[in-house]
This record gives sequence, C-alpha cells and structure tokens, in this order.
Amino acid sequence: MILNQAGTRRFRAYTSKHLDELLRRAGLGDDERLKVRAVATVLPFRTNAYVVDELIDWSAAPDDPIYRLVFPQEDMLPAADVARLADLLKAEAPNAEIQAEANRVRAQLNPHPAGQKELNVPKIGDEPVPGMQHKYPETVLFFPKQGQTCHAYCTYCFRWAQFVGDADLKFASDDIDQMVGYLRQHPEVTSVLITGGDAMIMGEPVIRRYIEPLLELEQLESIRIGTKALAYWPQRFTTDPDAGETMRLFEQVVAKGKNLAFMAHFSHPRELESPLVESAVKNILGSGATIRTQAPLIRSINDDPATWSSMWRRQHRMGMIPYYMFVERDTGPQDYFAVPLARAYEIFRDAYSSVSGLCRTVRGPSMSATPGKVCVDGVTEIAGEKVFMLHLIQARDPSLVGRPFFARYDPSAVWLTDLRPAFADRFPFESADDLLPA
Repeated sequence: MILNQAGTRRFRAYTSKHLDELLRRAGLGDDERLKVRAVATVLPFRTNAYVVDELIDWSAAPDDPIYRLVFPQEDMLPAADVARLADLLKAEAPNAEIQAEANRVRAQLNPHPAGQKELNVPKIGDEPVPGMQHKYPETVLFFPKQGQTCHAYCTYCFRWAQFVGDADLKFASDDIDQMVGYLRQHPEVTSVLITGGDAMIMGEPVIRRYIEPLLELEQLESIRIGTKALAYWPQRFTTDPDAGETMRLFEQVVAKGKNLAFMAHFSHPRELESPLVESAVKNILGSGATIRTQAPLIRSINDDPATWSSMWRRQHRMGMIPYYMFVERDTGPQDYFAVPLARAYEIFRDAYSSVSGLCRTVRGPSMSATPGKVCVDGVTEIAGEKVFMLHLIQARDPSLVGRPFFARYDPSAVWLTDLRPAFADRFPFESADDLLPA
C-alpha cells in the first residue's frame, strides 16, 4: 500500500481496468468475470483501496454486502444484453462498437428519472442554467464540475449517468457567478445542496471557490453537501493533506450564521465501524456542522430491519441524525435492486419500532418521484379495500406537502408509477389531462 510522509494511506482508485483482477479475488470463473465486465461497459465501476482492503469481507464475496455495493453483478442487466456485450468483449471488438452497444442499453435504463432534464432545470430569462436543478421552491441543487465523480461508485447509484462519459447525460457547471446570479433572482431559495457525484471529491481550494460566494447571500439559511466520503474515504476529513483547511472552511460557514449540513450516505453498518469514520465524524461535528444520514433500501445489501436499526442506533451514538430511508429510484438496474413498497414499509416499520425516540428523526420509505418525495405511511383497510396510505414530504407544488392520499394495494409495486389511486380518479398531484392509465 502506498504511504505518504505522515505514514497514512494515499488514495488509490480502482477502475474497470483493474476489474478482472479484483473479480479473481472474489473467486469468479472466466465466464462469470466476462459477464461482469460486460455489465461494467454499461454501468460505471470505480472503487478504492480503503473499500477493497477495509470494508469488503473477501471470504464472503461475491455475497458480501459491501462487495455487492460496489461491484457489478452479471444479472443486473437483461441476459440478452449482457450476452451481446460479452461476445463483443470476447471477440476484442473495436471500442467504438462496444460503446455503441453499451449506449443502446443505457438508453433503456431511464438515465434521468423524475423529470431531471425537463422539469427541474432552471432558467435565466429563456436560457437554461447548466449544472443546476430547482425542483422545490426553497432548494437549489448545484453540480460543481470538479465534483462529478466519487471515491467509489455504488452499483445502485441513481446518478450513474453522471459517470459514463456522455456529456449529454451529465449535469455540471463551474460558473459560480451564474449560480449566485440565479440565487439573487430567486429570494425564495434558502438552501443550496452541493452535490454530484460527490462534493467531497474536490480539494479544499476548489470547494472553497464554490462555497465562499454563497456566504454573502443573506437569503441562504443552509448549505448542504451531498457526500458518501465518510463511508468510502473518511481520510478526506482526517489525514488528507487538506483535511485541516477543509475543517476551517466548515467553521467559516458556521461563523457566517449558515447551517452547514452534511447529507451523509451510509448503506450498511459495516461502513460505520472503522475508527477513521469516528474520527472524521468528530472533526466535522467539531467544526459546527451537522450530519444527517440517508440511503436507499436495496435488495441483497440492506433489505432487513436489523441492518437499518443497527445503522440508526450507531449513527445516533456518533452524533449524526438519521434522516431518510429512500426507495430505490426508477433508473439503472432498478429491477435488480428494488424492494416492493409493501415490504419496504414493513422493513422501515420494524426498524423504526426497535429504536429510541431520538433515532426516530428518520423518514421513509420515501420515493423521490416526479411530483416530490412520496412517503409510504402504511397499509390499511378502508371500507373493505386494502390500500397504501401515502403523503408528500416535499412537493413540486408546496400546497400538496403533508396532504395524505391513498393507492390501491399492490404487493408487487416498487415505484409510484406502479400504483393506482384509491377512492379517487386521480392522485392529488395529477391533473385531469395526465391521468395514469387504468
């Protein structure tokens, strides 16, 4: 392992060129490795030495949950598509031919769910503002150009399209003045979420260029940073060369009267076990920032109540705030990872009921769908009909926030578009012109 002068580990990335070697370590045979490599031509693969050496239990691979969290699986995509790509790889076809087939498969995977490219892109005048999304009145998402990668990629990532090298699929901008100008024109915006990718892939001098101009905007109450660095590279906040300067930047944000909120992504309790994570959390909290935790519910990785209750309890002990259990989004290999909504509710309920009230800050299971964040509140029977109870935690139309509604019970439904209204001809967020088919 490479060491720096302080004796701590330097960051080392593993990409698709290292994939075959790592798959051998998992005990996969030639045909299995070829199929996994075929999947990796469509969905991005990246991990690092910390994840490989510290988080994965290689004696349990390929069934280990952290292995499954970062390594593609051969059955994540339709078998016919995998077979075609595997044949091209085996025949050592030209890269252009392989990429053309990979692009064809990607186009079928809904790379931009929930109207990201049509409904959420803000405008100045008639011109769209690149690298931003404005779905809810009070919150803007900003995608800094240098932050559109991660220390490692999750196999279920709903932003996978950011990482496949296709400019038409990517949100990104380095125009700080344009971001600030847009915010000044929209005083209703009180929160900016810097996201990606992973904002904390950026070094301190770069992230400072994006954050400092925001500190002069009186309208802003909070700055959020979307990150999985605490799980995948906690050294970013402890022993990296700019860790100290990064903490001082966080202190500067708090001193300006802004709430600095880390939206930290933890998918499994093992990601919380390292002493490095504990040190990183202490440093961040010591700067005055808060840490809120969230992750999607994923089949074969964290689809049982004990996993979630263990995560929430440990996060609470460490000073973090459990925030969201999400439903796997309708993009990428959703069919492979999705948990039916009825089961998702059971997992959430059982985990929620086994933790103290101080952990019950968490919300879910929540779908980040086109109309907003739709929460499954339960399953009940009304007037002899079994139904899902739901409400909007957040909504494109603020008047719908908190408004309960009902859907017919469907044990196989995995997403909002699988549901049909109960006791009404449409959902509250639908107009008469866009009724879902019966």
